[in-house]
Amino acid sequence: MPRQSVWFVRTALLYLGVGFTFGALILWQKGTGMLPLAWLLLPAHMEIVLLGWTLQLAMGVAYWILPRLQVDGRSTRGRQRAVWWSYALLNAGILVVVVAGMRTTSPVQAPAVALGRLAEAVAVALFAWHAWPRVKPAGAGRR
Repeated sequence: MPRQSVWFVRTALLYLGVGFTFGALILWQKGTGMLPLAWLLLPAHMEIVLLGWTLQLAMGVAYWILPRLQVDGRSTRGRQRAVWWSYALLNAGILVVVVAGMRTTSPVQAPAVALGRLAEAVAVALFAWHAWPRVKPAGAGRR
């Protein structure tokens, strides 16, 4: 498995653990009523599970499994720098949105969330730019 995929998948597994822990705390509050502040974790829980776990795992597996490109007789995975930037921007965006979402009374909450979402969108666009040449119809390149 390529190093970029390892980083994506390992980070996704960390997000899975945190997201499920937040979800368990929210469910505990719902059942017992003992943790009323647990509901503040709901936006973070959704962000972490949907983007941190699901999207990041999909990107890591896609980087690993998509066909390699043949450039000058050698095999390459394409624009690897774009993938590293995608990884960094996605995780920075997730962390900014999670932290900003927990600060419900802060005047910088909306701009911070917008900035985090922008970083996430740029991360997805960079990954798509990297992956686009590697997506081919079944059987393409075989004779």
